[in-house]
Amino acid sequence: MPPQLPGEPLRARDGSPLLLRPIHADDVAALQRGFRHLAPDEIRMRFLHPLTELPEAFARKLCDLDADSAVAFVLIDPPPASAPEIHAVGRAHVDPVTLAAEFAVIVQRCYSGQGFGRLLMQRVIEGCRARGATEMWGDVFIDNGAMLALCDSLGFARHLLEHEPGLMRVTLALS
Repeated sequence: MPPQLPGEPLRARDGSPLLLRPIHADDVAALQRGFRHLAPDEIRMRFLHPLTELPEAFARKLCDLDADSAVAFVLIDPPPASAPEIHAVGRAHVDPVTLAAEFAVIVQRCYSGQGFGRLLMQRVIEGCRARGATEMWGDVFIDNGAMLALCDSLGFARHLLEHEPGLMRVTLALS
């Protein structure tokens, strides 16, 4: 059984309990369970291409982070859930050379519009600052209005990517 990790108890709009906490190496099965409940367009918006499954090796890589250069927070079913599911993830990896951090966020549709994406992004921004990052960036599909609006509200700047039509790069100075 995974260790009991501290976190912030939250409630979804429907009253269901959730826990916001850092990801843990033992979250592989919970991440895979959550992935199975994502719609194809949600997967495309997060991974920038379609995936039909989240293989165990890839899930393990997403859960087992180098704490010096990466940060990830999850929205998960709290204990004593027998088969917890991760419903949202916010993560970033800080490049040790450039000190720029690439981020990604995904929230299951049934939990969107409740402020969880903003909360995850705020935790990721704090985590990147703590790891010495000077900038955060991400590539977002132009048709992902919700993510672009969230980034706008957090102070990110938008940049067109001439070599990648349909994508917008968003950046946030952290220094």
